[in-house]
Amino acid sequence: MSTVAITAADINKLRQATGAGMMDCRKALTEAGGDFEAAIDWLRKQGQKVAAKRSDREAKEGVIIAKTSADNKTGFIVTISSETDFVSKNADFIAFAQSIADAAVANNVKSAEELNEVSVNGSKVADLINDKLAAIGEKIGIARFERVDAPYVAAYIHGANRMGVLVALNEVSAEAGKDVAMQIAAMNPLAVDADSVPAETIERERAIVIDTMKADPKMAGKPEDMIAKIAEGKLNAFFKEQTLAAQAFVKDNSKTVADYLKSVNRDLKVIEFRRVALG
Repeated sequence: MSTVAITAADINKLRQATGAGMMDCRKALTEAGGDFEAAIDWLRKQGQKVAAKRSDREAKEGVIIAKTSADNKTGFIVTISSETDFVSKNADFIAFAQSIADAAVANNVKSAEELNEVSVNGSKVADLINDKLAAIGEKIGIARFERVDAPYVAAYIHGANRMGVLVALNEVSAEAGKDVAMQIAAMNPLAVDADSVPAETIERERAIVIDTMKADPKMAGKPEDMIAKIAEGKLNAFFKEQTLAAQAFVKDNSKTVADYLKSVNRDLKVIEFRRVALG
């Protein structure tokens, strides 16, 4: 039976993603046959604190611009990636990224592909990116494009253009939009509420919880129905920590985000959100 070769690069990638030690990462990858996601699950089953899987970390450097249309009914996040922070912190590059985001808003674009074809001052965005690449000598591009449509959308940029958030509300509330956007930036929820968490994510969490309990000597001999009941309790704790509506409101920990929204307007709800971060 052939074995998968585990490289130093593989181990380092897992260390960067999880914060686990080198030897633990090597063993996890070996046990998982080189499968990265399975290795993360293996670490978690050993009781290690590993960050939940996220889709908001893509480009390591670049500029993130979050904007809304004039009527606040559409929000856009445009990420222009670069290879180094030297470029991403440059005022000219930030202005360049801003011009592309402005073009997305002005042309009401719906995808990165459409944005590349939009004209800015007589030139296509794709051509402007190529010109900028040639001028600065670094690979750059539209690393990510997000769009949200709702009765009201709030946009928030955090950390010198290193994170962008869009919050879609069912009713107009600028104050709540800003507060919730800051909540999302700080607490990085997985979904709006428990019903919004993908079924495969729930099953993955349930499997990890059950396997972890079964590996605990204190749980030896416990009936399956008891383990299942405890697992559901732990899943509820997961939902409280990882879903926006159930999280403690950062400005007032005595209430949840759902409670805060009701205090502003009893019918006010978050429809969806987007959070994009460099890292």
